[in-house]
Amino acid sequence: MNTELRITQDGFVRTLQLNRPERRNALSESLKASLISEILNADEDDTVRVLILTGSGDSAFCSGADLKDMREDDQQGKTFRSPMNREQRSLFEVALEFKKPLIAALNGSAVAGGLELALACDLRVSHATAKFGLPETKIGMGATFGSVILPRLIPPAHALHMLMTGEYIDAQEALRLGLLNKVVDAQSVLSVSVNLGLQIAQNAPISVRRVKALALRGLSMPVSEALRQDPGANPYLSEDRQEGIKARLDKRSPVWKNR
Repeated sequence: MNTELRITQDGFVRTLQLNRPERRNALSESLKASLISEILNADEDDTVRVLILTGSGDSAFCSGADLKDMREDDQQGKTFRSPMNREQRSLFEVALEFKKPLIAALNGSAVAGGLELALACDLRVSHATAKFGLPETKIGMGATFGSVILPRLIPPAHALHMLMTGEYIDAQEALRLGLLNKVVDAQSVLSVSVNLGLQIAQNAPISVRRVKALALRGLSMPVSEALRQDPGANPYLSEDRQEGIKARLDKRSPVWKNR
């Protein structure tokens, strides 16, 4: 039984909870492998329409790489490879490519690789006392994923300030910059995130996947090219489109078939 990752499900919303509170939910190699496997599984599972990532305890969502493990590897003379040059896939890349909505329920601070994991999500919910930062420059690391993604989510000047200084920002500043979607009571972070997931899961799953793909892929395309994207199943040609129209006219809740 994997004790580092807890899995629960509420309707069509599945939650993956990092469970290493004694290490501030640091990403061990085994935890990263489990997260990658479960994210890929959720992408293929029709009983999952929304996925939530959260942490255990109240001190941190995730503190990033397990520095104690890295130090031990260094002491043993093991070769260190940069994140995009490893045999296994990058957790952040797998999360970023997840086709369904991915919500980060930030039960505590998200720093270093923990913030990078949150950046790979589509929506982020946290509480007022959480902190956010990429302190990799303070310890000689690179923050590869964060350096690419953060300037796409908040104004580049603010992103560069965070990246180059390694300073943390608080939740209100993160909300102001657009890094967070909601700031709620600490006790409500997960429940608000699940309710948000349930709200999204009420919508046509093909349509939800489509708007996510169009919006995110279109950011790097000219408008004329972005408008002509056709990723995945086309909702306009689906049975669910017909069901959605019938349900609206009949004043009832639609029954989605995901086809």
